[in-house]
Amino acid sequence: MKKALLALFAASAFTMSAFAAEDTYSVDPHHTWPYFEVTHLGYSTQHGRFAKTSGTVKLDMAAKKGSVDLNIDATSLDMGFPLWNEHLSAEGFFDLAKYKSITFKSDKLIFSGDKVVAAEGEFTLLGVTKPLKIEVHNFKCGEHPMMKGKQMCGANITGVVKRSEFGMTKYLPAIGDDVRIEVPIEVIKN
Repeated sequence: MKKALLALFAASAFTMSAFAAEDTYSVDPHHTWPYFEVTHLGYSTQHGRFAKTSGTVKLDMAAKKGSVDLNIDATSLDMGFPLWNEHLSAEGFFDLAKYKSITFKSDKLIFSGDKVVAAEGEFTLLGVTKPLKIEVHNFKCGEHPMMKGKQMCGANITGVVKRSEFGMTKYLPAIGDDVRIEVPIEVIKN
């Protein structure tokens, strides 16, 4: 009887751990391109992007929890032409001589059913860290169509920050304070 009870306990522990597994995914740098938009002189909305992103996402779908650790290489700033890149790389804007990265870290993913719909975390820009809630749209996981057998997830992330809260005050209010951030993101299971 004791052996049967021990075997049942071991089997149930194994089953519970199989359902409570946290999976780790790495950011696919070829399909994760953060970009931002800000109003310019009240006439137009200007866009910029970053070409290099890395990080990890951990997901426990059964427990509906996870974490995000996203690192944007700020030196990969691309405004579309060299003079605009130089202007926004300088002190008063991204100050790339001093600050090489922008980060978002979260231990609080928000689920609706089986889909991640938001995350609350810490956003760091110009060495200043502030809380940020981002929205997650079109979250989907499945088998990677090109890398058979590899699991992947993807989504579109959006959020808004006030650049002045991070010390980026140059040309306010001519250049808007609200900066909308959008990140198409794809991650591949390790």
